[in-house]
Amino acid sequence: MEYDIVVVNGVVVTASDVAEYDIAIQGEKIALLAPKGTPLRAKKTIDAKGGYVMPGGIDAHVHLQEPPLFGKGSTADTFESGTRSAVAGGTTTIVAFAPQDKSKETLMPLFEETYAKAKDNCYGDYSFHMLVSNPTQQAISDLPALKEAGVTSVKIYMTYAALQLRDDQVLDVLLASRQNGITTMVHAENGDVLNWMTKQLEKRNLHAPKYHSNSRPQPLETEATYRAISLSSLVAEPILIVHVSSPTAAQHIRDAQTKGLPIYAETCPQYLFLTKADLDKPSFEGAKCVCAPPPREGSEDHDAIWKGLNNGTFTILSSDHCPFRYDDAVTGKKSVISPEYPVGRFQYIPNGIAGVETRLSLVLGEDRLPLQKFVEVTSTNVAKLYGLYPRKGALIPGVSDADLVIWYPKGGLAPFELKNEMLHHDVDYTPFEGRTLRQWPRYTILRGQVVWDRENGGLVGKKGYGQFVKRGESLLALKAQGEWNPEDF
Repeated sequence: MEYDIVVVNGVVVTASDVAEYDIAIQGEKIALLAPKGTPLRAKKTIDAKGGYVMPGGIDAHVHLQEPPLFGKGSTADTFESGTRSAVAGGTTTIVAFAPQDKSKETLMPLFEETYAKAKDNCYGDYSFHMLVSNPTQQAISDLPALKEAGVTSVKIYMTYAALQLRDDQVLDVLLASRQNGITTMVHAENGDVLNWMTKQLEKRNLHAPKYHSNSRPQPLETEATYRAISLSSLVAEPILIVHVSSPTAAQHIRDAQTKGLPIYAETCPQYLFLTKADLDKPSFEGAKCVCAPPPREGSEDHDAIWKGLNNGTFTILSSDHCPFRYDDAVTGKKSVISPEYPVGRFQYIPNGIAGVETRLSLVLGEDRLPLQKFVEVTSTNVAKLYGLYPRKGALIPGVSDADLVIWYPKGGLAPFELKNEMLHHDVDYTPFEGRTLRQWPRYTILRGQVVWDRENGGLVGKKGYGQFVKRGESLLALKAQGEWNPEDF
């Protein structure tokens, strides 16, 4: 038969295998993996020239087009610009957030509002997590309807006044998630300690961006991580602790995992490449690297996070793409600058950085993860954890979507210096400016269509081609058996 596309001369990398295969695509699906050189007829042939061919990246932690939740700051990227940036960086599916603020008592209408923002506007496929800040009985009763709609994960916060849940509310969400087959994500920082540390710094007139890190030292993250694990153990609900930056927090996670507890963890490139010193740049420049948790001390902390990726402590590697423009005095980083505070006030700096486009290239180019582990934490595990597998995160003929990222062969791309002007987000800087990169996607293919061709037009996909992907229950998260009973304790 004649296939739509055949990818030849590639080194195919999945979470379980590295081998030389040619890949045939028919319609939107992977049709065939054949030994290299197998005669295959196709309407279009892509020569990978010895480059790695992997399942499309999945980024499960992306903030797009969210309403202001923390004062003046408002995310810069829309679903259009954020997914445009994603496919240019080799990510074919993102999972963004449908946020609930504390004034709302239900969840389903907020999911519908977020879905309407994304529909017909995305370059890549997308889904949502429900962000829960007010777990009323009405909100919890919406979980079955959300699951039916294909949203099978929620996120909760242990910090930020606008979002923080008390421990009893955390338990309410965890128990409801257990009862409904929902996976719970936890932002683990102690909000009360954060507020106390912030007051101590402000009393001393310490307001510059660099003090953002001082207000959130590692014990703050470590304590909240241990507490989240403890609360999870009360109801045996699987949790994913997001954007882990602290090696001591990671050790608590590792200890829980070795005991067989259903604890999963995520980290991000900022905790592999940025340091506390990046917040101490001249004038207000350090604000470009303000994110939470903050980047840690230096190479020793970086090495510990790399180790956690290699040994399985971290299940997934996401970007936590939460972009704010720097030179924007209304909704961006500079909104906190005033005559009274010429270097701003760190506690009000819009909190987050852009990274959905650079996630894969930064990490792959370092050669610090085995290729199969790289695919596992950037695609396959994400799909399994969030109910997308095997449609996403795999290359199974007749089953998996034809989502591919094709890289350059070793030596096929000269090292280059990253500049923000190369990127496709709607942000006026990248925190990784000037870093030397050794890889970049040559092609990104989404459901059988080339959407990124670096050498022939760059972004060649169309807005609106991206589809909402309904998700099922997690295939990775360990599930408790039987009904929960407080008499068991």
